[in-house]
Amino acid sequence: MTPGARLQAAIELLASIHTGTAPADRAAHEFFRARRYIGGGDRREVLGLTYATLRARARLDWAIDRAWPAEAPKSDDTDRNRVIAALALLEGWDADRIAGSFDGGQYRPAPMSREERALARALTGQPLDHLDQPAWVRFEYPEWLDAPLREALGSDFEAEMRALMDEAATDIRVNALKANREAAIRALKAEKVEAHPTPLSPWGLRVTGRPPLASLEVFKSGAIEVQDEGSQLVALLTDARPGQRVVDFCAGAGGKTLALAAQMKNKGHIVACDVLEGRIMRASTRLRRAGAHNVERRALTSERDPWVKRHAAAFDRVLVDAPCSGSGTWRRNPDQKWRLAPNDLEELVALQASILQSAARLVKQGGCLVYATCALLPAENEGQIQRFLEMHDKFRVVPIAEVWASVIGGDCPADGDFLRLSPSRHGTDGFFVGVLARNT
Repeated sequence: MTPGARLQAAIELLASIHTGTAPADRAAHEFFRARRYIGGGDRREVLGLTYATLRARARLDWAIDRAWPAEAPKSDDTDRNRVIAALALLEGWDADRIAGSFDGGQYRPAPMSREERALARALTGQPLDHLDQPAWVRFEYPEWLDAPLREALGSDFEAEMRALMDEAATDIRVNALKANREAAIRALKAEKVEAHPTPLSPWGLRVTGRPPLASLEVFKSGAIEVQDEGSQLVALLTDARPGQRVVDFCAGAGGKTLALAAQMKNKGHIVACDVLEGRIMRASTRLRRAGAHNVERRALTSERDPWVKRHAAAFDRVLVDAPCSGSGTWRRNPDQKWRLAPNDLEELVALQASILQSAARLVKQGGCLVYATCALLPAENEGQIQRFLEMHDKFRVVPIAEVWASVIGGDCPADGDFLRLSPSRHGTDGFFVGVLARNT
């Protein structure tokens, strides 16, 4: 592909992300699947520019608003403008070079308008960051989330928001059913991939660079799975033991279900539930590859499906990895923050409460209910636990250090009742975990 063709592909991919409902990674997968003629090198270039533009969206828009000719109406082609601004502010291109790639040739962007040329000239040589930018622009988050994020992060606000703007590391979980960390490191090295143990998860490895993991034999054999270290810790702290009955209530694509199966050594019974039937059923490929044989997949009509009532008090462990704002995963999903609206957050908090109430019915006496999110906001985390306990005196909080000592050992990276992980302090996605025991 020519440089101009890669730019046009990035513009089209950005448009498909912003006009669709799928997350950026899924939208990109579908985009390239429909364009198999785009080779691996060109694909990396297109993805690199696309994600760089997504990560700098607020600052690019701020710069465009200031640099756009005052006498001209603002262009409706937002993604095209963002790519022009990204080339000037992120890639360091000058106006002539940008215009040279927007020449209207085959597969290349249409020629730039007079206003677009003026925009490129105004931005050439300028910095992306500016002292006049408000905090929500400088740290790339929706303005309406300013107060909740400051409340959640306190004195760590700036450090955490900067960390959320960075690109996430690539973490993998070694599948204990098929390998150990030392064997996985050797297998990865044989395929020219460098990896080192993660500091918190005994299952984890952090990979150097961005190797195509899905094409590696060590991945195809089921010895490893791609999973953030924080997500691995959620599964570990569920403390699922061989022979137990366990529910992964919001299993999604099955990442934590696989980890639970390995933790249980394929002994006992796991029920992986989700309201998205297609997604949970597609997990069969991953389960087969991992050699997980103790998993039953079950599609639910809602969190209050009759199946829950029929299986009340029947499970030793119930993991609720609740649907949430995803604010802890903005490093991986920079587009998601801009999809969130205040009413969405209100609906999510109500849904989380309903899921937690229903899933609690599955926990038998002496069992544990584990509530987790990949969110940073107190309303989705501590607030949910507090509201739940006010209504359920049969449950009590198990201090997370107590669970950590029993399951993982060593120093627990939390000093309260709950585990809060974050990119700045722990190098993981932002996660919250609370463990509740049902009294005997």
